[in-house]
Amino acid sequence: MAAVRLEDLRKEFDRGEIVAVDDLSLEIDDGEFVTVVGPSGCGKTTTLRMIAGLEEATSGSIRIGDEDVTGIGARKRDIAMVFQNYALYPHKTVFQNMEFGLRMSTKLSKAERREKVEWAASMMGIEGLLEDRPDELSGGQKQRVALGRAIVREPSVFLFDEPLSNLDAKLRTTMRAEIQRLQTELGITSIYVTHDQEEAMTMGDRIVILRDGRLQQEGAPTDVYENPTNRFVGGFVGSPSMNFVEVEALPDGEVLRLESTGGRFSYGLTKAYAVPLSEISAGRYTLGVRPEDVFLADRPGHDTVDATVEVVEPVGSDNYLYLDIADDFIARVEAGQKPSVGSRVTVTFDEESVRLFDAETGETVTGSPAVVPAP
Repeated sequence: MAAVRLEDLRKEFDRGEIVAVDDLSLEIDDGEFVTVVGPSGCGKTTTLRMIAGLEEATSGSIRIGDEDVTGIGARKRDIAMVFQNYALYPHKTVFQNMEFGLRMSTKLSKAERREKVEWAASMMGIEGLLEDRPDELSGGQKQRVALGRAIVREPSVFLFDEPLSNLDAKLRTTMRAEIQRLQTELGITSIYVTHDQEEAMTMGDRIVILRDGRLQQEGAPTDVYENPTNRFVGGFVGSPSMNFVEVEALPDGEVLRLESTGGRFSYGLTKAYAVPLSEISAGRYTLGVRPEDVFLADRPGHDTVDATVEVVEPVGSDNYLYLDIADDFIARVEAGQKPSVGSRVTVTFDEESVRLFDAETGETVTGSPAVVPAP
C-alpha cells in the first residue's frame, strides 16, 4: 500500500489547444478510498490514466509512496486498473486472464500463481468459473473476473475507471457494496472514477469534483454536500439537484431580505444564519436550497413563499413537487403530501440550509466550504 500525490499535474492535447487536466494537485492517503466525479470531459479519466502511466503528463509530478513515477512506464508502477469494458482476453479462460499479469510481472512459480488466483477467485465468488471463457459469462461475472485480476496482484494502488457503468441498476448496487467490502478488507489505496454522483457520494472516504480539468472541491461527501464551494458543485452533487433562484439582497433591519427578479419570491434571513449578515453586501445573488430543505407551510407568514404546483412526481416514499418559483424548482416532500396540479401552496426553507452564491462568479458567499474555491 502507498499514498498518492499529484503536484500541479497538467495534460494538454493538440499542442496545447486542449487542456484536459489543468494544474491538479491532490494528496491521497495510504489506504484511503477516493472517488473522482464530474461531467463528461472534466478530466477524471485522463487523470487516472496518467496515474496508471497510460498517458504521459505534460507537466507536474506523480508520486506513489516515496517514489516519483512521473517518467516511469506503466509496467513498472505498482498499480492495478479495472476498466469500464472489463478488458478481458476473449481467447483465454478466466484462470488464464487472472494469472496473466502475475506471469508477466512476477517470478512466482506456476503453483504459487495458481494459489494466488484461487485465493482471489474465492474472494470474488468465481472459483467455479476458472475454466470458462469471457463469452460464457454474464456482465456481472466479467466484472468480478476483472476485479479478481486486479486483486491477485496485490498492488499498492487500485485504479477504477467507471467499472460499473455497463451493469444494470440492481447489479451496480451489489457490485458497489462488493468493491467497498474488498477495499476495506484489503486496505489498498483506491482511486475510483465515476460520472455517477450517487456512487461517488456513497463509496468514497473522500470525494473529488472536477470541472474542465480543474479541481472544484474535495472533502468528505457530507461536507461537500452540505457546503458546496460554488454553484456548480451545489448543482452537481445531490439528486434531485439543488434549486437555484436569482435574488436581490436588501438589508432590512435585523433581516436580509431576498427578492426575486421575477417578482414571485420574497424571503428573509435572520442573524441566526450560517455567517453574519454584515458580511453579505446588498446586491444580486443566486439562492441555492436543496429539495429536501423545502417544506410545505401550514399558512402564509413570515419567511414563506407562495407557489403554484406545476407537476407532482411520486417516487415511492416521497413526492417531488415542481413549483413555479424558478425553473425546475423541486420540493421533496413526504408521500402523504400530494397537492393537486395547479393548486397554490405555501413553502418555507430551513434557513441554515440556504446558500447564497455570487451571481457573477458562482462562488459561495455563505456556509463553510470544504476547500478554498478554485480560481
